[in-house]
Amino acid sequence: MSSFDYPILSRSDIISILAESQIAAVTDNDFKNIKPDFVSNLYTCLLIYLDALNEEDQGQVEFSALEQIENPDLLIGSFQVMNLYSRLRDVMASLNCPMQFNLRDLIKPDPRRTEHFLSGILNFCLYKETKLNLLRPIVEELALLDDQRKEWEAKISQLNAEIAGYSEARERELPLIQEVESKVKELREMIAGLNSNQMSLRTSFRNLKEKTGQMDEKISKAEFDLVQSVQENANLRSKIVQSPDKLQRALEEKKLARDEAKNAERSAIQSFQEKTATVEVYSKALKKMSKHFAMMQAIHEQVNSAKSVEKECKGLKAKLSDDVVLDKSLEAKLIEREGKVGQLEEHKRQLQKERDLKFEESTKHLNSVKSEVLSKRCELEARQKKVEDVVAEVDSITIKTSMVRESGAAKVQQLISKCEEIVKQFQQSSSSIGLLLPVDGNGTKTTFD
Repeated sequence: MSSFDYPILSRSDIISILAESQIAAVTDNDFKNIKPDFVSNLYTCLLIYLDALNEEDQGQVEFSALEQIENPDLLIGSFQVMNLYSRLRDVMASLNCPMQFNLRDLIKPDPRRTEHFLSGILNFCLYKETKLNLLRPIVEELALLDDQRKEWEAKISQLNAEIAGYSEARERELPLIQEVESKVKELREMIAGLNSNQMSLRTSFRNLKEKTGQMDEKISKAEFDLVQSVQENANLRSKIVQSPDKLQRALEEKKLARDEAKNAERSAIQSFQEKTATVEVYSKALKKMSKHFAMMQAIHEQVNSAKSVEKECKGLKAKLSDDVVLDKSLEAKLIEREGKVGQLEEHKRQLQKERDLKFEESTKHLNSVKSEVLSKRCELEARQKKVEDVVAEVDSITIKTSMVRESGAAKVQQLISKCEEIVKQFQQSSSSIGLLLPVDGNGTKTTFD
């Protein structure tokens, strides 16, 4: 049903709709033998289903109204009936029912009118269910959007806290980073100088290696020459006897050669000592350079960690910008939803105002009806007292007539028994007299008339 209409439902449709909606369990016999209690209970279940009546509000009256009544306990049922009647009349008026709902429809219900009113209320129930089914996905979507908004707000607050922590850590670490950058610059300059020194030392070390190779070659040659001179000396010693002059000359030459070899050996030892000193200097420089290189590696690792922190910070900033854009889109959607909610709240306020106005009108009418009912109730109580008096008189008269009837019946029975005895005695006496009477010529006995 796209719009609310007012078709008259059949009795079977009414029973099936009530059963499907779980409002009440009704049978066809209930409508055939319709009773006021059945009708009031059915209307109460329908009003509770439509949220037009609460179970706690049934029969409740204001204390100011109760103070004006002498015996309010006797009027609880009438209060419930009038409350139900006022609510049903408001509902029928809001449904634009063509028939006017009156108090007789609760006290002495008519099946045709009851089915008509039930058709109207059930049609409105079906219309309400269809509208609620159409609005349910929108409400669920609003709930999901609200949950998502809360999740995004929690995430945004968490990211803002993380960003604040990172910014605070960055502000705390800024002087350290500046000191590290200055040290890195100094170390880079130192590394450049050490690299140049290392290159010069490498070149000098290569030169020294070449010189040491040359000196080793010279030493090996000198040793070879020394061995040859020793052999020649041995040969000369063996030849001393043969040629002393030649030997003297050879000795002199050998002495000169030995002096030269010793001088060369001395110079080689000095050069070797100089080379060992330079090698020690180079080893010390190498140790210092390795220490500086380890420090450079540690500083380089710190620089890399600082760069990774900067990259993470940039990534977080990018994520924050994305979250800000997403937050803006969610805020736009939230504003739209809030606008819709505002419209719905305005519509709800209008409906509440209309309901309050109708409630005031119904309360006024209910008060007037209550006063009329109270006056009529007083008249009915007076009539009831008169009727009770008349009924008591009638009961006494009926008791007297029953007593008279019982006494008359007893007397009649006595008379009947006496009559029967008299008849028996008469028959006996007539039979005895017949025996005593003479017989006629025809052979018949004379009888007494």
